[in-house]
Amino acid sequence: MYREPKLTVVGAGPGDIELITLKAIKALESADVVLYDALVDSELLKYAKNSEHIFVGKRKGCYAYQQDQINELIVSRAYSHGHVVRLKGGDPFVFGRGAEEMEYAVKAGLEVAMVPGISSSLAVPASQNIPVTKRGAAESFWVITGTTKEHKLSTDVALAAKSNATVVILMGMSKLSAIVELFKQEGKSELPIAIIQNGTRQDEKVGVATIATIEAEVARQNLANPAIIIIGEVVKHRAAILEVAQEYKQVESQTV
Repeated sequence: MYREPKLTVVGAGPGDIELITLKAIKALESADVVLYDALVDSELLKYAKNSEHIFVGKRKGCYAYQQDQINELIVSRAYSHGHVVRLKGGDPFVFGRGAEEMEYAVKAGLEVAMVPGISSSLAVPASQNIPVTKRGAAESFWVITGTTKEHKLSTDVALAAKSNATVVILMGMSKLSAIVELFKQEGKSELPIAIIQNGTRQDEKVGVATIATIEAEVARQNLANPAIIIIGEVVKHRAAILEVAQEYKQVESQTV
């Protein structure tokens, strides 16, 4: 039975498989082919039981496919099989290249659709009780890629360091020293910073420090990619919540 060639770009969420949306599950259930990335939990493929599954992600600097090859694979599989789902971690429109793949597909004559995902830039801090905005602490937030396509630190980090906003940096661990230096230059050595590796997953690791001490904390815990960097006064909210929760437990244990 012939099926119209179609691409649906789908966000899988930040890592925890329960954070995928119902609409994303429905897209997977209707897929003929699923192309999935390294940050996607392969358990989600159970929703695409009757489809071909192709890993196209990057692991430790090794590419299963280059981006041009992925684009061509989307088109060829859509014309040979029908509905292609491009499954990406987080939200495909937040540093996920989803827009580029949709542009390529639509120029090749495919019908295209997009299912947003819960962005790791918001969900990962939230899972550790770190809000990106909080009254009296942060009125806005930046979400910045730490590494540009030229493999350099984004110039937006320097601009963000001058503001009072919360700064969330993705793909920035290799540039951590440069990021820290920019904030020190703005007199913000004591500003709180958190680094969350494998956010929302079972193997999640969290490091909390100040700009002045974060590199030592990273070395102590051996924190590495994939990780998200959160900088700002809102990081203090996590410790405050944990402290209140601990106090409540102590009071409760004394009254039992």
